[in-house]
Amino acid sequence: MRADTTAEIIPEKRHLNHLEYRRVRVRGQYDHSQELYILPRSRVDPVKEAREAGTLSPSGETGANVITPFYCTDLGITILVNRGYVPRQKIRPETRMKGQLHYFFVNRPRLTEIRKPFVPNNDADKNRWHYRDLEAMSHVTGAQPVFIDADYASTIPGGPVGGQTRVTLRNEHMQYVVTWYGLCAATSYMWYAKFIKKIKL
Repeated sequence: MRADTTAEIIPEKRHLNHLEYRRVRVRGQYDHSQELYILPRSRVDPVKEAREAGTLSPSGETGANVITPFYCTDLGITILVNRGYVPRQKIRPETRMKGQLHYFFVNRPRLTEIRKPFVPNNDADKNRWHYRDLEAMSHVTGAQPVFIDADYASTIPGGPVGGQTRVTLRNEHMQYVVTWYGLCAATSYMWYAKFIKKIKL
């Protein structure tokens, strides 16, 4: 199913599960008075990341992703929009007044996140968020539990910088470890049995 119109953005999990990472469009206005900040975050820059692939320590400063309630005029609901990355010195709204706009743009829906080990708990009272908890964010802002990432074309001079969607790949390192160590153990035993114990295999 293609997601090309605002009519397909509806706050039902059975629909959102199929829309994650797809392009959708919304039209409406932001409520900048209720910005949330997910931090620390580094800026997603595919060109730079490709250039620095394999380096021991990535360069660059950290900042925050700015999450802002967005009222969809066509749907009559408020959702949450990850407007993108800002450096630490630009987190306060008054430092980026050009970015306090209302307009139409393209986005990618995202689902809620499960807190990973060693990631701090979110602190809603201090407006410090470390992962996407849609239920908690919706409770604080009064928005529906619908979250979308703004694309790079939404970038405003002075920030936020859009296009901060990170694709999470499956971590299969343990499977690789078990497989290769298992093969190593099996071949080592076969070598020992054949050349040391002289057992016919």
